[in-house]
Formats: sequence, C-alpha cells, structure tokens
Amino acid sequence: MLGRVGPGTLDLTEAHRFPNTPVRLPDGLRWDVLGLYRGVLDGLRAAARSGGVASVGVDTWGVDYGLLDADGALLGVPYHYRDARTEGAAEAVWARVGPAEMYRVTGLQHLPFNTVFQLAAATGSTQLAAAGTLLLMPDLMVHWLTGTLGAEETNASTTGLFDARAGTWSTELLGRLGVDAGLLPPLRSPGDPAGELLPHVVEFTGLDARTRVTTVASHDTASAVVAVPATAPDFAYLSCGTWSLAGLELDGPVLTEESRAANFTNERGVDGTVRFLRNIMGLWLLEECRRAWASQGQGQAPSGLPDLLAAAARAEPFAALVDPDAPEFLAPGDMPERIRAHCRGSGQRAPESPGAVVRCVLESLALAHRRTLRQAAELAGREITRVHLVGGGARNELLCQWTADATGLPVAAGPVEATALGNVLVQARAAGLVGDLPSTRRLVAATQPLRHYVPRKDPAGRAAWDAAAARIEPSPRNP
Repeated sequence: MLGRVGPGTLDLTEAHRFPNTPVRLPDGLRWDVLGLYRGVLDGLRAAARSGGVASVGVDTWGVDYGLLDADGALLGVPYHYRDARTEGAAEAVWARVGPAEMYRVTGLQHLPFNTVFQLAAATGSTQLAAAGTLLLMPDLMVHWLTGTLGAEETNASTTGLFDARAGTWSTELLGRLGVDAGLLPPLRSPGDPAGELLPHVVEFTGLDARTRVTTVASHDTASAVVAVPATAPDFAYLSCGTWSLAGLELDGPVLTEESRAANFTNERGVDGTVRFLRNIMGLWLLEECRRAWASQGQGQAPSGLPDLLAAAARAEPFAALVDPDAPEFLAPGDMPERIRAHCRGSGQRAPESPGAVVRCVLESLALAHRRTLRQAAELAGREITRVHLVGGGARNELLCQWTADATGLPVAAGPVEATALGNVLVQARAAGLVGDLPSTRRLVAATQPLRHYVPRKDPAGRAAWDAAAARIEPSPRNP
C-alpha cells in the first residue's frame, strides 16, 4: 500500500497485491516466507514506479518467527501458528513457570501458539540449537531489506517473553525457561529508524537509496488501533478480520487474577499504551466455511459473500449459537461440519443450509463481541460509549449491525484498511508530518469513509439478544 499524508490529507493506493498461502510440508504447516518477501520486493518496485517514496514500514501478524544462524542466514522455513506442533507445549512451560506467575509478568492471553510455546515445542531441534537470532516475521522482512537486527515492541509483546510493566524482554523468564537471551535482538519502538535499504534492494526496486525504513507498530492490530478514528477516550475497538480483537486502549497493563481468568491480554501499543484485549476466532470461521463449500463444487452454497449474507439475513434468528473460541475451530478443515457437530454436542439443532450456518457464525461473533467488551470494561474500570470496528469486517453490514444490537452501543465501521493506515501514520509522524495520537486519529476521522450503526431499541429485540447471550458458553479460561 502506498500512503500519502499531508495537512488534511490521508489516502492509500494499492501498489501491489500478492497471496499469502501457507504450505503443508511433511513435518508441518509452514509460511511461504520467500514468496512473501518476493511479494514485498515486487510491491516496493511498483511503488517506486508511481513516484517518490520517502519511507517504508513493515507490519504482519504476531507470534511466528524465523531463526537465523550466526551468519544471518535463515534456518528452515518458519512454522505457521496453526500448526499442531504446540500441542502439549504449554505444560512443559508451566512445569518451569506456572501460568499465574507468567501472567503477572507478561500479561499475555493464553493461546496455544504463543511464541513461548512454539519455542518449547522446538526444544532439542537442530535448528534451534544452531540459531543465533530469533526474528519475528516483520523484523525478518526488515532484516532482509536493511541487514539490521531488531525486535519491534508491539510484536515482541505477543511472544510471552516480554515484561508488560517494564516494556523489556523479561530476563527472569528467559532464564527460568532456558531460552538463550542472546537469541532476542534489541527492542525498537514505533517511529525508530530501522536502517537503510541494502544496495541490491535499491537496485531491484528502483527506490532511492535515501529511502528510510521506519519501525512502525509492526503487529498488525497495533497499527490498526493507531488508525481508530476515535475523537473521545471512552471508546472500545474491534479489529475484525480473520481474528476479532476486541478491547480497550489503556495507559498501563491490567495484571489481576480476574483478568487472567478471563483470558485477556496486555499487548503493547504506540506511545507506551497497552492494548487490553481478547483474541476471538473472528471471520476465520466464515472464511473456512466458504472454502469448504467451494471445494465441494457448484450448487453447495451461494457463490459469493453477498448471496451468503442475504441468505443469512433470511435465516431463523438465534436458531443455533457456538462459542467462536472453541478449540475445534482453530485448525483449517471442514468448518460447516465442525459447527454442526458443536451445535449437536451442546444440544442444539444443527444448522443445515449455508445461510443458517452463516447466521450462526455472525450472531455468535456479535455475542462474543458483547461478552468481551463488557468484561474488558469491568476489568479495567472503564465506561464504553462507542465501538469502533475496523478492518475487513467493517464491510460486513450484518456483523456490524448485530454487534451494535448485541452490545447496545453505537458502532462506527471503518476504515477497512486500518492496519495500512496506521502503518503509514507512524511513518508520517516519524517524518514530522502529523502530531500526537489524538490529532492523528482526528485526521483519520476527517478523511476516511465511515458507516454508523445504531442499536435497535425495541424491547423484544433487546430481550432476544439478552436471551441468546445467556445461552453462549463462556470462552475458555486461562489455566
């Protein structure tokens, strides 16, 4: 994405788009990291052809990493967080540091694929034994562009090795878990310079050798939160795509036992803020349903998302509900059948038609949004008066309206490309083009299209959502 920032101006242009398709190897699910890097280079070359580029920033998802040897060469193909290798890894970690003690240090939600558990699963491997440096995915891309080594702090905070209070790597945890502290590079903050483009990158892309590489909020959700168009502090955010990340922006972490039991995470944001949130499975469920229907051939389901959503709107309300965070929904597979099995296992009538399945997914997500935001407000002692829903889910009108209805709060949907905008805005701020976080968000609100959804006020509708919420089992608690 190519961004342009100036007084009263903030826009994005798509320079290049490329797929991100994991590869199943004999020993597990991996990222096609070289294909991704080639996509980055092709994108930079396309951006260079469109005009002057002042700065480059990289963001990706969290937790996954590549290992480099002492010479800086990549050791193997990075694992995908949905790979099953981490099954049982948490118990090995907790034998050294218990889950409650880990939470008091890291404030991190228990997810089976957190980096700390991936490292536990890799214990004894020849690659880990030979590694000199661990780089999270955006830092790996920056390394290949610049040759420098660093760990951006918003992504570092997703590893389970980061001290949520101190904002540093936890040397105590590293020692007790037997993780070599030398594996982890120095931390960088959003806005820090990350280095200069290597000569062969300049030659291939056509970028000016003076083009800066700027450290951004390299966890995609952290970048998305930068671009939340909030004009008052009493907001909650939903960064909604494959995952739904629902929470609050705070000045400091919430490390209470109640927060741990509710499985909330404290991840770093820009300017030392904390993203107090919970990961919800999100539109992954819908994506996997569509993939399953497509693989079954024509006639199994409506061909496009608009038709599926129209069928969902016509389906019976609240006929079946699931907990989106149930572990059987994590891995790729036949999601419609998994949803039906989940419903049968909880004594509900299984949804049969595609429209009924999609309605089940979207109503269940809206109820998960409600539950999570209410818990976040209670745990943090905050009042929420408005929800900002950003990311690809902002295009889903049913999900936006049902989230407003379920929460009883107005929902402002957009921008869809919040992550890319947040990335660009951190670069612009480093260049002195925008000011502090509130003024940055005012610029987003003034320049980006938003859609507003008001909760329906009829008592019967509110009662129906309340009754549906009472049927949903709580999300899995932290151990």
